[in-house]
Amino acid sequence: MSDFTGKPMKVHQAIARALVENGVDTIFGLCGDANMFMVDSFVHDCRGTFIAAAHEAGSAMMALGYALISGKVGICSVTHGPALTNTVTALVEGVKGSIPMVLVCGDTAVEEREHNQNVPQRDIVVSTGAGFEQLRSPRTATEDVARAMRRAMVERRPIALNVPYEFDFLEVEYRPVRVYVPESRATITSSDDVDNAVGIIAAARRPVVLAGRGAAAPEAKAAIVRLAKRIEAPLATTLKGKDLFRGEDYNLGICGTLSTPIAVETLMESDCIIAFGASLTSWTTSQGAFRKGKRIVQINLEPSEIGKSFPPDAGLVGDPAGTADIIVHWLDEAEIPASGWYSDGLRHEIASYAPQAPRTDYDNGTVDVRGALLWLDSVLPSDRIVVTDRGRFMLHAWTLISVPDPQSFLPSGNVGSIGLGFPHAVGAALAAPGRPIVLVTGDGGFIHGGVAEFNTAVRYNLDLITIVCNDSAYGAEISKFEEKYQDRQMDSGLIAFDWPDFASVAKSLGGEGVTVRTQEDFAVAVDAINNRRRPLLIDIKLDPSRMAAK
Repeated sequence: MSDFTGKPMKVHQAIARALVENGVDTIFGLCGDANMFMVDSFVHDCRGTFIAAAHEAGSAMMALGYALISGKVGICSVTHGPALTNTVTALVEGVKGSIPMVLVCGDTAVEEREHNQNVPQRDIVVSTGAGFEQLRSPRTATEDVARAMRRAMVERRPIALNVPYEFDFLEVEYRPVRVYVPESRATITSSDDVDNAVGIIAAARRPVVLAGRGAAAPEAKAAIVRLAKRIEAPLATTLKGKDLFRGEDYNLGICGTLSTPIAVETLMESDCIIAFGASLTSWTTSQGAFRKGKRIVQINLEPSEIGKSFPPDAGLVGDPAGTADIIVHWLDEAEIPASGWYSDGLRHEIASYAPQAPRTDYDNGTVDVRGALLWLDSVLPSDRIVVTDRGRFMLHAWTLISVPDPQSFLPSGNVGSIGLGFPHAVGAALAAPGRPIVLVTGDGGFIHGGVAEFNTAVRYNLDLITIVCNDSAYGAEISKFEEKYQDRQMDSGLIAFDWPDFASVAKSLGGEGVTVRTQEDFAVAVDAINNRRRPLLIDIKLDPSRMAAK
């Protein structure tokens, strides 16, 4: 029982205490009339940490990044009206990314109908796909906090807890309510579904084993590798499972639109895909091309993920590690031989693949994006967490910059928006103190979210290295204007920008900055990386007309 049980306190204090007693130690947000008393109590009465962002949109994205790295529910707090509306894109991002977060938002007093910040907060939140919990009364404050947190955990999406301003200073007796969500690691040892899945795998002559982020735990990886070796199946991952099998024989890398040529050839030849912890989106299946002519077995701990994109031939709900071992057990029991697909030739083909050599013939004050990212991959800290924004550069970043494991890779932009990467990276940095964070963003994305929050990284002295792939334009639109819609003779000048010098901007905001325009500038950047003391920005100058698609 809590030491505070039965003690009188104000509602704002009860909310802060309830968050702490449910494991919350960090809140992201901005203070305003309807949440500042709760935040103050969280910091001074409960010894919690409050990360003050520059903008509500950034604070909500920070909470999402924190959740993904920490494995906890991300917590964000904002005041009412426009503060809430500023979080809308982040809420959609959290919904599409299945990220648990609680947004503790103040609301205007019910009786103040003409308050200029009175907006329909429930309608706005629900329209994003996030959940909504109303703090019903002072007496139910701790219960409502616990319910919001439980919903975020179970439903794996943001939940807004709406707190009317007039409740803040009403007094209640504190009654703790703690969230309980049982561990879910069930594995069905035998059933018709298991028999069906094992039968499909036993009959496969060219199987591929695929893993997503839902199967990235070390024990899951080990069991999946055992299964792949047992049936002689090459390995592949989704984008979010990136580098899970790095160093393993027969590792095809990313499956989907980012696949290497040898991976595409192997996947097209396969007759069965056994997918663990993956939603099997159209991107992973290369718009359905990799599904043709093969049987699909989908294994996931989350029942809602099975068949989410298309109906598989067999679906198993269960822990990836346990399910992989069960499949091996039944294959052994039935004395099913391996597929026979492994060969020295296939191993050599996969192992010998190397990315196309970058260009070095630029002489206009720009460098090749592929060459720059390959160089960065070799000089950045090896224990890095990599965050990517959205933009034309991202395909190169996703394939050329490696990560220690999938839990160290956060490709923001589930909603397809640029500008979410920088605050995502701030949240990741605060969830993993002591580990360097590398953000790869575009120039437009940095202007959207980085300029607003770069000083936040400086204020909290975060070890953040920001790589700006700067083609002085909104590059994806450049491609469309100059290639896809070339016959319309559209003016690409509409989306070209003469940005300020980003290295100077970083310095003016309290950080460090260098610019790379030539091959010789790489040495200066290496020195900046090795001797960084504050958040560092590296501005990579690129020619917008020489950005290869992948």
